Amino acid sequence: MDWTVLGWSALAISLVMLTTWAVSLPLRNASIVDPVWPLGFVVVGWVAGLTGLASGGDGLRVAVLVAFVTVWGLRLSFHLFRRNAGHGEDFRYVAMRQKHGERFWLISLFTVFATQGLLMFVVSLPLQFGSAIEGRATGWAVLLAVGAAVWLLGFVFESVGDAQLTAFKADPASKGQVMDKGLWRYTRHPNYFGDACVWWGIFLVAAGAGGWAWISVVGPIVMTTLLRRVSGVTLLEKSMVKRRPGYEDYVRRTSPFIPRQPRAVDPSAPN
Repeated sequence: MDWTVLGWSALAISLVMLTTWAVSLPLRNASIVDPVWPLGFVVVGWVAGLTGLASGGDGLRVAVLVAFVTVWGLRLSFHLFRRNAGHGEDFRYVAMRQKHGERFWLISLFTVFATQGLLMFVVSLPLQFGSAIEGRATGWAVLLAVGAAVWLLGFVFESVGDAQLTAFKADPASKGQVMDKGLWRYTRHPNYFGDACVWWGIFLVAAGAGGWAWISVVGPIVMTTLLRRVSGVTLLEKSMVKRRPGYEDYVRRTSPFIPRQPRAVDPSAPN
């Protein structure tokens, strides 16, 4: 186990987030951290992978981990850059800027960029441990196959869900409507479900190293918790219920996260 992998990963994350923060200041737009977030994982994947290989890390496992995080990160980053272009700063950061006034430039360093950097380090632990450990544990091939399948499921859900929502928003006939078609019929957040699966898949591949790699399960646990309970489903739906007529009905009949058949709902039932 090459523990320097964790150190180099932490340094890479620090440089990415500090640079992003510095760029956000003249732009007066902290929202740029959102599309940079997945790119940061790509950087960690390559730094951890190359460092691990230099100290004897398993070549096949490292190649799979780096490939998975690169494909996921580049697609998501491009999607977020394109989605956010021309829309200004996200309302979350606008509210923080109004609250803290002239001190926001410094407060944002810790509350936005440093916090996301710390989360990035924790979530990316499977990349780090999977790259840093030499050799393969018993059953590594099964974990590799299952991990690849879970990753692929997640990548399809996230990318197809994003594409379906983008097309829905681009259709003038959809204005004021609730997206409940395609994957969105079975889960209110196919993109978040897919994101979680991607990181569970990456963890399973990393777990093929055995030993210390199992500790990195904290990574997908934290990511899933963030998506389901903190900054994902919970935060978004607080505003959606207020802004979108019919969303409460959609909530009643549709799973919030894990896909399943929609429930039959009595339209006369009280909220």
